[in-house]
Amino acid sequence: MVILSLILFPFLLLFLLLIFIVRPRPINIPIKNRHVFITGGSSGIGLALAHLAASQGARVSLLARSLKRLEEAKESIRLSSGADVSIFSADVRDYDAVQKAINDAGPIDVLVVNQGVFVPRELEKQGLDEVKFMLDVNLMGSFNVIKAALPLMKQRMDRLPASIALISSQAGQVGIYGYTAYSASKFGLRGLAEALQQEVIGDNIHVSVVFPPDTDTPGFEEEIKVRPELTKILAGSSRSMKADEVAKTALAGIESGSFMVPCNFDGHMLAIATAGLSPQRSFLMAFTEASGAQDGSSLPVPVLLLNASKISWILPLPNVTSSFSFQLSIHVLLEVDKANN
Repeated sequence: MVILSLILFPFLLLFLLLIFIVRPRPINIPIKNRHVFITGGSSGIGLALAHLAASQGARVSLLARSLKRLEEAKESIRLSSGADVSIFSADVRDYDAVQKAINDAGPIDVLVVNQGVFVPRELEKQGLDEVKFMLDVNLMGSFNVIKAALPLMKQRMDRLPASIALISSQAGQVGIYGYTAYSASKFGLRGLAEALQQEVIGDNIHVSVVFPPDTDTPGFEEEIKVRPELTKILAGSSRSMKADEVAKTALAGIESGSFMVPCNFDGHMLAIATAGLSPQRSFLMAFTEASGAQDGSSLPVPVLLLNASKISWILPLPNVTSSFSFQLSIHVLLEVDKANN
């Protein structure tokens, strides 16, 4: 009994400590009557999100390369919900074109960075032009969109919570054979998001990263045709989702201000396994992540509480044993005092 108590005590201590530190504050990011700007919005997940946001009363703007597809998307949304959306034809690799489109669209409340391209191939067989194409569209394009949108997002008049959502992939949670370049571009979005969240939380802007699995879209159908055989076997172990299903999960995560938004059971397991130092609102999830982290160190591990604009305090939490340690490291906890005052 004494041994059991000694084993359980550190978990209880950690649980109570996280309740005190995190103190979850529910966040609701409204969609109705707000401006939702979606890149890659002419098809797939982006179009499904546009339909959903428009049906909830949002003012929707879409950006994509193909004007023809944008016009088709606009008409489909008009027929389904009666909403008139704004469309902008631009390549996310062209910062000046993106900036002009965003300035023409006006201040944004919810920015969904959804554009993405994918050419599955082993790195040894893949041309560097394809690697650069994926990095330029998926990662650099996201920098272009966010950088262009941020000034107007910070100047929004209502000061209600706003959102920047990046659509990543489960290949942005774990590397997969044949996805070397694609995974690199999607892993990069997570690093972008973690750092960006610290920069914009003082402006009541909440960053989300959505991790869809294989999704039934026009691009997915083309991708399957050229996948390496081993990639087909690995990907076949997980069920694909419909774009509408991903959109519902993504929008719910955006509205709740969640940082990591997995879309299925596999995604939730990967989110826990790869939590790292990501922002976390829920003390239950923080407890799961922290108690599951183990290393061989016996040194105290610092816990830093980052407030909206400053480091509030530092608490050393000693490890229990070298084989069982709490590795909280730097956990960015979203205490948005400025936004709640």
